[in-house]
Amino acid sequence: MKGFDPAQRLIDLANEVRTAPDASREALAALLARHGESERDLAPGAFSEADAAELRAAARRMGGVLAEPDADRAAEALNALFDACGARPRLTRHGGHAWHLHVDREGAGWGEWFLASGALALAAVLTEYGRVTWGACAAARCGAYFLGTGPGSARRYCSAACASRERVAAHRRRQRAGR
Repeated sequence: MKGFDPAQRLIDLANEVRTAPDASREALAALLARHGESERDLAPGAFSEADAAELRAAARRMGGVLAEPDADRAAEALNALFDACGARPRLTRHGGHAWHLHVDREGAGWGEWFLASGALALAAVLTEYGRVTWGACAAARCGAYFLGTGPGSARRYCSAACASRERVAAHRRRQRAGR
């Protein structure tokens, strides 16, 4: 089984909804399946069109947190999500995954589940690194969310390709300006 990575699931789902605001129930279910959610939980009777709409709204809300570069404001936003979800943490193991924390309430809808689990994932990253290591790509025509947990300074771009395109564009602008 693929490793369980709720932070990457958050990034992938937020990017899916960012690029396809009306992503279909099927597209969202396929993405969740790639991140280890069970086929049973994603079947049309268990994951409805209304659930997909709730999940899309939650992903858009998490996009605001993912675009926040300031650690203090990000922590405030995460705490607000924990308050809104109003659940206590609990350890769980299901679907072949190792023990992990859940902070959503039993019976919570897909949107609340995503907000709670996404907030927990980002809170874990923030506490581990002591800074915001996620963001929205600074490239003019991109804006993709990314999770940068590697060594080195904070990232501004989602990929080396976006960083390179921006450097080349800046170089060309300087050349045209006669610098």
